[in-house]
Amino acid sequence: MQAKLSRALTLGIIGNGLFLLFLLLSLFYHYIFNTSAPDIIVKLIEIIAYFVEVGGFTVLVIADYFICSAVRMRKAPKIAFSLYLVMEAFLMFCELNGMMVQSFYAPYSLALYIVHVLASSAVCFTFVYFDPYKKAFELLVIGCVFIILLGLIGNYMDKRIYFSIIANALSFLVMFAGMKIMIKREIIEIDCHGDRAREVRYKSGFFED
Repeated sequence: MQAKLSRALTLGIIGNGLFLLFLLLSLFYHYIFNTSAPDIIVKLIEIIAYFVEVGGFTVLVIADYFICSAVRMRKAPKIAFSLYLVMEAFLMFCELNGMMVQSFYAPYSLALYIVHVLASSAVCFTFVYFDPYKKAFELLVIGCVFIILLGLIGNYMDKRIYFSIIANALSFLVMFAGMKIMIKREIIEIDCHGDRAREVRYKSGFFED
């Protein structure tokens, strides 16, 4: 199961890397959409962006499944990350289909930015439960939360919500990479099914002869 966890973390790095690529393509798409670029170029960028988005989401769903099936207990980060993927997939769909969702989707909304950043920060913070009370890991989680909070700057720069999503993808890429390194160096331990559970046993000799 430790091998499955290692694969999950690797897939998490790849998936968030693909999300970053998708968001950069989305940025480029919105830029050329308002220029005199040929329709075939615009359509090509849109198709490539869709493939990258679906690929990134698929990889992260597999990573999430591996984490949920490999790691013992830890319900909070498992559930939170699963819901996070649904939220990000919805926002990415809206970013690439602005004309279809313009009746209810406001990509420049400060309220949307705040809700997205706070929800993402909460999800990121739950990762500390994978191995709590390890200072190095706590610092990693705090650093990743800080990266997510920086995404709020995008609203003041008059950027679409994709700026915040980019900050999220970068944050979780750092998180998965950091976890992989810390596990390899035995800085943290994450209980997996099939491992001997770490238990603290208390023994009293009061009634012994």
